[in-house]
Amino acid sequence: MMTRLIPKVFYDTLAEGLDLFVGGLGFKVLYQDDDLAVVERDVAKAYIVASPEFAAKDRPEISIETDDIDGLYAEISQRRPELLHPNCRTV
Repeated sequence: MMTRLIPKVFYDTLAEGLDLFVGGLGFKVLYQDDDLAVVERDVAKAYIVASPEFAAKDRPEISIETDDIDGLYAEISQRRPELLHPNCRTV
């Protein structure tokens, strides 16, 4: 039985991916080495991989499912408002 699908997301540098997932979305780092980080928040998990070659080829679309969109919006608005779309409503 499958219980979870874990995306692998490529970035030029690991710092770029960690900036979004940890700094912006509030994930925590479960594991990190020179080229890979495993991040998790609640039951969501992702593998962040440093690979300039694959980062140039791969442009994933990532959707977030939440049961508290207003709370998540408020949290990101406070932490990193520049991540929100400029036409987004305000709280």
